[in-house]
Amino acid sequence: MSNTELAARPQNYARGITLIVVAMFVTSVQDVVFKLFKDGVPLGQIFAIRALLAAPLIIALARAQGITFKELLSGVQNWPLARSFAMTMMFLAFYAAIPFVNLSTLGAATYTAPIFVALLSAYVIGEKVTWQVWSAVLIGFAGVIVLLRPGTEAFNAWSLLPVFGAMFYAIAHVLTRAKCQAVPTVALAFGLNASMCLAGLLASALIIIWPPSVELSAAYPYLFAGWTALGRAEWLVLVLLAALTVIISIGIAGAYQAAPTPTVATFEYSYLVFVAVWDTLFFATAPGLVTLIGMAMIILAGVLVLQRKE
Repeated sequence: MSNTELAARPQNYARGITLIVVAMFVTSVQDVVFKLFKDGVPLGQIFAIRALLAAPLIIALARAQGITFKELLSGVQNWPLARSFAMTMMFLAFYAAIPFVNLSTLGAATYTAPIFVALLSAYVIGEKVTWQVWSAVLIGFAGVIVLLRPGTEAFNAWSLLPVFGAMFYAIAHVLTRAKCQAVPTVALAFGLNASMCLAGLLASALIIIWPPSVELSAAYPYLFAGWTALGRAEWLVLVLLAALTVIISIGIAGAYQAAPTPTVATFEYSYLVFVAVWDTLFFATAPGLVTLIGMAMIILAGVLVLQRKE
């Protein structure tokens, strides 16, 4: 990528940092709602209905900003569509694991994304990767091992899902900054919302076409049960999730459009502070010493990676 292209991108650091910190706070609130709501409605149903409820909000916001319907549809074309797919895969991986792992561990595993950005840079686009970045990659993967503790009784296989999602989150980061600069943030939110709705409907359809065993559905209703009737409380929660989703989608997209990826991604780690507080207040699962050490190693690795030149 040429220096001219990099220089032409917006460099509004204050806007980018503010948007990402707000988006991370709202994301942490949404994740608490998901974790508290996990026994009420299956994940596929949540994704589909939440997206349908969010669509009118996004369209209304687009109209208020003077965005035409044609411009809104740019969010479901070419690179924005690829970005939406990557983000959807990340969210599916994260929220599939949320009933089984504490938020601090989930968040730390997800924020291995900068490590995958470094690997993508080296092997996909042929970017020169320094010894500092390779050192960060090693530190980061060591942090994942410390955090997840494979081979011990403390290991939870569900914790691998957000690491898988982090690969897609890394891809989404790169696409947002490199390929989606000209796309309005509300159009990116529209594309992501459409992608998540499709994912929810597809997951639900697969359960109907290939129904899981009664035992599996009973053991993991959040993942494998069919759609359930919704009461007033469930609808209120889904409306809340829809509103939060719109704020998060626009905040993340706007942050990565406004400021350089390393700067924005560094402040994404504010999420870990928020969820550590929520884990303590809502779930009485404050991270232990080993978890904190693993989180610190992952954060250090991420910061080292993000200090490289874009």
